[in-house]
Amino acid sequence: MRVTPCQATLAAAIGLNLLLLFLLHSFSSSSSSSGQAAPGRSPLPCRPPRGLPGVTVVLRDFEEFDNDLAGTARSFSSLPGVPVLVAAETLPYPPVALPEGVDVLRLLPAADRAPPKPELHIRTRHVALVPDGTRGAPGLLERLRDELEAAADAGAVRLVAAPVGPGPLRCLQLRVEPREWTARYSLTPSGTGASATGAAGPGPCQAVEGAAVLLLRTRDLFSLPFPLSRPVPTALFVQAALRGWGLRVVTAAAFPVARRPPGSPHNRWKAANSAEERRSRLMRELGIKREVLADGGERWYGCGKDTARCFGTVHQQTPRYLLEGRWTPPCCLRALRETARHVTEVLEATGVRYWLEGGSLLGAVRLGDIIPWDYDVDLGIYREDIGKCRWLAAAEAAGGEGIEDPEGFFWEKAAEGDFYRVHYSRSNRLHVDLWPFYRRGDTMTKETWLGHRQDVEFPERYLRPRLPVAFAGFTAMAPNDPRGFLEFKFGPGAIEKPEYPNPAVKRLADG
Repeated sequence: MRVTPCQATLAAAIGLNLLLLFLLHSFSSSSSSSGQAAPGRSPLPCRPPRGLPGVTVVLRDFEEFDNDLAGTARSFSSLPGVPVLVAAETLPYPPVALPEGVDVLRLLPAADRAPPKPELHIRTRHVALVPDGTRGAPGLLERLRDELEAAADAGAVRLVAAPVGPGPLRCLQLRVEPREWTARYSLTPSGTGASATGAAGPGPCQAVEGAAVLLLRTRDLFSLPFPLSRPVPTALFVQAALRGWGLRVVTAAAFPVARRPPGSPHNRWKAANSAEERRSRLMRELGIKREVLADGGERWYGCGKDTARCFGTVHQQTPRYLLEGRWTPPCCLRALRETARHVTEVLEATGVRYWLEGGSLLGAVRLGDIIPWDYDVDLGIYREDIGKCRWLAAAEAAGGEGIEDPEGFFWEKAAEGDFYRVHYSRSNRLHVDLWPFYRRGDTMTKETWLGHRQDVEFPERYLRPRLPVAFAGFTAMAPNDPRGFLEFKFGPGAIEKPEYPNPAVKRLADG
């Protein structure tokens, strides 16, 4: 077979490229293994190590102004082959005399330093998150590691927890509902902190109450988006629950705790405030606005009377949160319920005839509540009754200025047309819309039409009489034939076929 000059040139080019690739690979490997860069040049980026046997102790949860950081670090660093790392936003202040070999990792980025990469500072296969004031003891970390590996091989367990001090840990179930912005804690069926695994998902224990050492694989820790957020236990429990990771409580491996005198009242006050601020910040990071506790209590992290609402201007009847796969934040729904109750009480007390309209009536018929993705409440009123309510009359007189009532609700004439809005407060613009209708023969009509599907005239017979229905925790007035009224406005099957406000932008079936 004769080789043409063209073929020879092509073969030579391929061979040369292969040689260059081999040389580049060899150079990259030697540079990575040495970890050194040529003088005057930036070091080459390196990958995290595969993991060496052992457990690294990370001290993350402590107060700068009152801590046992030195004692905790000294206790664990004295154990053979146990690296200790202090992780903090900045260098601890007042300065802490840490034992030799204990490193401080500053997590707060600075313009004159390389970005912090905690995963490059932990070279062991396992990591233990240790609370301040804990004391190390020979063999305990190794026992936790062995328990984790045995449980991980048998099921979905990815974390183990051991108590710190004499008090037992209480094992909890945790269900995180991202769409509802909610985390729900509950007791395990036994109500105690027994070891458990979950072969078909997370076991009956996904969180613990009480001071605990938490151990997991290093690669698992740094696969999380918030690996070292504080408070560390809550951050890990929530992120683990979202991933279906189970947790095993190892009651036989309790860690000693340092005996410390109680802090001053001022330091205890500072610690409580700091803990509350950290928890609020963590919940914002995790997208949680409501925690339901195991005892039935609640913690709220969203909007209130003195803040803006959780979402901005709504375009095309589709709030931003719907596009992100979420429903109305629970704090916003709570504010809407309070506002709707207040407004209906005022209207009833002053003799203004009203009824639930549109999506609010749909929510009442389907759920007895606000539709979980709705962002306002709609009420129809008889236009001739407006003068009976001093707040509606005052809002009319105030023009665009609005007026605040003694309970802090803000009444105003809407800028978009001939209707009224009652806001949760001046700051928080979650609101109830009041639509004035008047008779034209036997038909109810109004002056302002915004082009919504349900924005149509209707026969007055639906309001003669009006009937009470359950809605948002109280009783509100509604048309006498809710199904007929809703199907007149929305079309057949409106009750049985829920849909987002503007299906052209986002459909309920799309998630």
